[in-house]
Amino acid sequence: MSEIRSICCLGAGYVGGPTCCIMAQQCPDIRVTVVDKSVERIAAWNSPNLPIYEPGLMEVVEKCRGKNLHFSTDIELAIKEADLVFICVNTPTKTFGLGKGKAADLKYVELAARMIADTVEEGQGRKIVVEKSTVPVKAAESISNILRHNIKPGVTFQVLSNPEFLAEGTAIADLLKPDRVLIGGEETEEGREAISALAAVYRNWVPQERIITMNTWSSELSKLAANAFLAQRISSINSMSAVCEATGADVSEVAEAIGRDSRIGPKFLQASVGFGGSCFQKDILNLVYISECLNLPEVAEYWSQVVSFNNFQRFRFSQRIVECLFNTITDKKICLLGFAFKKNTGRVAKGDTRESAAIYIAKHLLDEGARLDIYDPKVTQQQILMELSQPNISPENPDRIHELVTCHSDPYSAAIGAHAVVLCTEWDEFVTLDYTRIYANMTKPAFLFDGRKILDHENLIKIGFHVETIGKRLHRKNIERSWN
Repeated sequence: MSEIRSICCLGAGYVGGPTCCIMAQQCPDIRVTVVDKSVERIAAWNSPNLPIYEPGLMEVVEKCRGKNLHFSTDIELAIKEADLVFICVNTPTKTFGLGKGKAADLKYVELAARMIADTVEEGQGRKIVVEKSTVPVKAAESISNILRHNIKPGVTFQVLSNPEFLAEGTAIADLLKPDRVLIGGEETEEGREAISALAAVYRNWVPQERIITMNTWSSELSKLAANAFLAQRISSINSMSAVCEATGADVSEVAEAIGRDSRIGPKFLQASVGFGGSCFQKDILNLVYISECLNLPEVAEYWSQVVSFNNFQRFRFSQRIVECLFNTITDKKICLLGFAFKKNTGRVAKGDTRESAAIYIAKHLLDEGARLDIYDPKVTQQQILMELSQPNISPENPDRIHELVTCHSDPYSAAIGAHAVVLCTEWDEFVTLDYTRIYANMTKPAFLFDGRKILDHENLIKIGFHVETIGKRLHRKNIERSWN
């Protein structure tokens, strides 16, 4: 099969944008065009203010944009000119109908497949279509069926699975030095040729031994399994944090001890207020739904517990705040530092808040009658108020948010008069804040709750704070233990 000379990417979001930027940088002889229906998003990609924030991304875009990297709303032209088309569209969890709350909504994937089938002209030869969005097992088969039943004379399609394994905040590093690249396709001569063609693109910068080929279904399931296993580790260490707080053990010491075991390893063993982001919960719930559909209720229940414990960890942290503040926070001012689900993420001028633990902690505190003053270096006031006004967060009275929530442009003003400071996101700047200044302007006794375990707790105690953190008891309590 002839080599790939032109690539089109349908979707200019978190996956398609960075992936194709690196592909263009590493493959200067390949024309890469990223297309999207959103005029605003494409305009942002063509401006100095990119629609997403990733360290190192701007430098790559500036180097390649206008040369072999292009951003356009002319979707049909890009598809016609491409040898290979990536499908990088959104696959949200269904909010209604069969599989509501668990199954992936594949309407955008289907629309993309139909657009490809309608756009490719007679006699254009072979087109490789690559699903890169996170999809349930056998989604590629659905794409193939749509393309096959709408095929034109002189056109053939090969559908591949090439899942992404990017972590927000480190996407560029993940793309430049991936642990592995998975390519799944049909176990036919044509399928193997298509796999080989895509592998040749990656070999421009990825060592051959890190490019793994397999059948389509294995590739699709591997993506869901990877995110499920990572989330499972977070919930596992968070479960240990609860035991540590009750016994006087230190979860960081426990994590180091088990992480030294080469069979376990140290990654994803940082206890916290829980995982967030667009992938982990969505993909686990998708895996739960698939298991239920396959009549595997025990498998479904096993993975659903990972999400259940994550919710419990958020609630447990929130309850601890209430208990420490003398079991009532009604009309008390509480300062939240951080609203993004983790540091170094986000779109233009706003961090990524999808499924952020801060949203649910804020909900619990608001339900208890607290007044929240929030600061995040990337998340805008509009985004914060929008998240907290969602029906699942404020189902009865969304208007309360404008009365009880105040957003600040600096952390010091947010903490003035606060009964407690709650650290929800591990932004680097929070480590170097002047906590003596913060303490001086707070209501006493002043409480600080470190939900990310990044601060110098001993120094904070010396300043005067009552400090609480995850998985460690800093203030000993006289409790009777029952070992029965």
